[in-house]
Amino acid sequence: MFSVEVNNLVKSYGSFQAVKGISFNVREGEVYGLIGPNGAGKTTTLRILSTLLEITGGEVKIQGIDLKARPDEVRKVISYLPEDAGAYKHLRGREYLKFIAQFFAQGQEAEDLVSRGMEIANLGDRIDDKVEAYSKGMARRLLVARALMIRPKLAILDELTSGLDVLNAQEIRRVVKSYASQGTTMLLSSHNMLEVELLCDRIALINDGKIVAEGTPNELKEKYGANNIEEVFVRVVRE
Repeated sequence: MFSVEVNNLVKSYGSFQAVKGISFNVREGEVYGLIGPNGAGKTTTLRILSTLLEITGGEVKIQGIDLKARPDEVRKVISYLPEDAGAYKHLRGREYLKFIAQFFAQGQEAEDLVSRGMEIANLGDRIDDKVEAYSKGMARRLLVARALMIRPKLAILDELTSGLDVLNAQEIRRVVKSYASQGTTMLLSSHNMLEVELLCDRIALINDGKIVAEGTPNELKEKYGANNIEEVFVRVVRE
């Protein structure tokens, strides 16, 4: 079954078309990457799937739910982490997770969500420090925990490891793979080509609002005679 079905999606701002009729499907439990140069339409696509932008044309279904007709139902099964997301700086890390958990559960179930979030964030004793005292990497780990602790059917992650050092990024990628293996579908964008190659089951390359290549990392490397996804990216964009 497909967790995400995108058919001929169009997004226009006046006379400017940011997304030009793209189509792709994402399977349940798959880690699917959208990559492309700045301004290619990646973030616009993710924001549409997150119900933050309206569709100009085409159709999107998430878990079989028509996004345009039933956006409120879609919001119940997704979690969205923007690249520029922030947490409430006056709260402590644990308090922030509790604040988020109350929107999804009550009582013991909410406490379980917080415990899961603390495990994902892996901040140790710093979980009880105020968010304003966190490094950028620590804050990002807290936000990834917020996105995944509710076990959404679909997690939409824009620049997943933005601001993280190598060790922290590696740990977050491990968590994402683990949650995907348990059934959460992951749709992400990233400028980190190594991350995309390590993490994604399949990749779509977007350029100028259109998908110009799609496949597994190995399929794309073989098709373009490339040693890595960065080389694929450069060759596709230059074409």
